[in-house]
Amino acid sequence: MHIYHQKRDIVEIVSQSRAEKKTVGVVPTMGALHQGHLSLVQKACDENDVVWVSIFVNPTQFDNPTDLLNYPLTLQEDVKKLQSISDTILVFAPSVKEMYPKKVVSQSFQFDGLDTVMEGAFRKGHFNGVGTIVLELLSLFKANRAYFGEKDFQQLQIIRKLSSQFSLPSEIIACAIERESSGLAMSSRNIRMNDALRKEAGFIFQTLLEIQKNFRHDSIDQYIKKMHDACSRHPDFELEYFEIVEEETLQPAKSQSNDSVLRAFIAVKVNEVRLIDNIRLN
Repeated sequence: MHIYHQKRDIVEIVSQSRAEKKTVGVVPTMGALHQGHLSLVQKACDENDVVWVSIFVNPTQFDNPTDLLNYPLTLQEDVKKLQSISDTILVFAPSVKEMYPKKVVSQSFQFDGLDTVMEGAFRKGHFNGVGTIVLELLSLFKANRAYFGEKDFQQLQIIRKLSSQFSLPSEIIACAIERESSGLAMSSRNIRMNDALRKEAGFIFQTLLEIQKNFRHDSIDQYIKKMHDACSRHPDFELEYFEIVEEETLQPAKSQSNDSVLRAFIAVKVNEVRLIDNIRLN
């Protein structure tokens, strides 16, 4: 397996792939790979001739310096996991200096309000950081397809908006959430919780499923109260937000009676670890 650290190498290899009429897929990650990431990589391998996985912990999307400091760096283990899928996967693992040669700052974007709600409200500047690195990576790889997980569904919608605004060449492929046996959405941050908390955290998804199953029976306010009540029964878990929104605009849904696709989003904090999840409701 080849690991590259400089953008100029990527330009050369991608150009060669294009000349050979090969399709290119890219899976942008921040490393600490888990089965959720690997499912994206497997799908990319199934659908493309050449697959790149980028591994880069992007400092500009962290609003909390402690979170950045504690983010796991596991490149060697990540490479072994990728090799279990295919030895032909190409890895791009740049330094911060390579991606931010002048100053470690993000660009400013206008995402039509997609970035100001939920995660955007709690993580100032986060989506400018995401937009900066995703724009750089998708412009660099010029892949036929780019793969992102639905766990970060708000981010996915913003990347779709970014792709449209900058006429990026990659088709954005959304991939379903992979879950632990408890139902907890897989995340690189989960390893910072002990087994008992990871098991207990399954109540988040179970409550989402209950709301989805009965969604037409009660009001939106009642479902919001249901989630607040569920979290109150788990004192180690601090609810940051729970919202039911229109999937396209991410604005709060007023009722279940319109034709819009509605989705529930939640963020919970436990021992300084933020857990996010979401589910389509109709």
